[in-house]
Amino acid sequence: MTHQKVLVLDFGGQYNQLIARRVRDAGVYCEVKSYKTPLDDIRAFDPVGIIFTGGPNSVYLDGAPTVDAGIFSLGVPVLGICYGAQLMANLLGGHVSSAGVKEYGKTPADMDTTSPLFDGLPQSSVVWMSHTDFIDRLPEGFHAICTTASCPTAAMGDEDRGLYAVQFHPEVLHTEYGKQILLNFLVKACGCKRDWSMESYAVSAVRELKEKIGDKKVLLALSGGVDSSVAARLLSKACGKNLYCVFVDHGFMRKNEGDEIEAAFRSDEMNFIRVDAADRFLAKLSGVAEPETKRKLIGEEFIRVFEEEAKKIGKVDFLAQGTIYPDVIESGLGDAAVIKSHHNVGGLPDVVEFTDIVEPLRLLFKDEVRALGRELGLPDYLVNRQPFPGPGLAIRIIGEITKDKLDILRDADAIFREEIAKNGLNTEIHQYFAVLTSMRSVGVMGDFRTYDYTLALRAVTTTDFMTADWAKIPYEVLERVSERIVNEVSGINRIVYDITTKPPATIEWE
Repeated sequence: MTHQKVLVLDFGGQYNQLIARRVRDAGVYCEVKSYKTPLDDIRAFDPVGIIFTGGPNSVYLDGAPTVDAGIFSLGVPVLGICYGAQLMANLLGGHVSSAGVKEYGKTPADMDTTSPLFDGLPQSSVVWMSHTDFIDRLPEGFHAICTTASCPTAAMGDEDRGLYAVQFHPEVLHTEYGKQILLNFLVKACGCKRDWSMESYAVSAVRELKEKIGDKKVLLALSGGVDSSVAARLLSKACGKNLYCVFVDHGFMRKNEGDEIEAAFRSDEMNFIRVDAADRFLAKLSGVAEPETKRKLIGEEFIRVFEEEAKKIGKVDFLAQGTIYPDVIESGLGDAAVIKSHHNVGGLPDVVEFTDIVEPLRLLFKDEVRALGRELGLPDYLVNRQPFPGPGLAIRIIGEITKDKLDILRDADAIFREEIAKNGLNTEIHQYFAVLTSMRSVGVMGDFRTYDYTLALRAVTTTDFMTADWAKIPYEVLERVSERIVNEVSGINRIVYDITTKPPATIEWE
């Protein structure tokens, strides 16, 4: 790629993905790499700016993460955030100590608005602090450009060398002018042209895929999720009829979803293969109630079905995967915590023989994938598809799965989603769905006693899906949803609403 590049060096902080997303949102391409990246590799990456992330360590302890101090001699502007700020001070001759007063959360700060970092901002605003150490002696050439009541060096700068450090977190929304601070660093310190967009990425990605794939065959497992759908459309533009998309319909999709996926992708432009495996998956899960066992059985059976279909196609040169950038980051960079290991990161799967692998979305965040999907002309119902677990409704049914339970849940879930959309709440609520519990209770309908299932409704608002709050759906909407489900769906006589945050709960029930 010919875009200007910013390098984010990861020191294990919890907001590191968010830093990279904010940079991308500003129209600047960036990548996250381990702090262990050799100086020669950093030089070869040719960044126009470097950002040190936060991290959980103290710079003055033995074994604390560090970098080659030669990084400050590359002539590239550097911004240190939290731990990154303290590391910059420590490496350049300043001093860091344990703070007498710790600062956490929203904190009023006074800024020197003559500094390029705070240009155009008010002199006083709120920042988000999270530290137990502080810079008690500035390195030579630096001066304090921000203070708080308890922190004399909430930010420091050396404008001549383009070196800046902030003790707070500009990447989080709780810092009032955080986005502007990052933009000031990118534009005023680094001279970024802001040349990163999904329009330009689509053009360059198609060109590069054509060069790599040529006239060879590509196989993609198409789930209908955002990532695999966008990957399919992008690959279709690059290799047309040489793309084989296998959609394994395990029977656990939402109402009409399998047909919608087929309608979007069955065309003359690619080979779309829909495998109706609902009976096969149901038989595999017969009598199984434990959620983790469900997940493993579904995953294993999916591989078996996919393997059978791949062999029917014959020799395939490339396996395509919808791996996205958070998958790569969350699978561990250097000493960064492994949040979760992703099945599509780390090597070729042992499904069938492939020459190589293609991952056209590997450098993109989820919001960028959605933007790329729009750029490629995918319908809104696919681009805006909510997160949906791979096992589908199988883990939204508590206990054993049967066809009757799936039909009940599909109809109830469809009503809930329909009413949310009808009342214009679908843009405010980030995920919403129904869960069929294993609990049955006594009810009365007409003059008759019933003993039917309890259905739980779950709706959350979130910015990152790492934490979530339950959505405050208006009572009249919940009332309408309850009335419709009880009257229109046989087998349900009680509706409950989940008002638990994440944590302590997860978003899904299983």
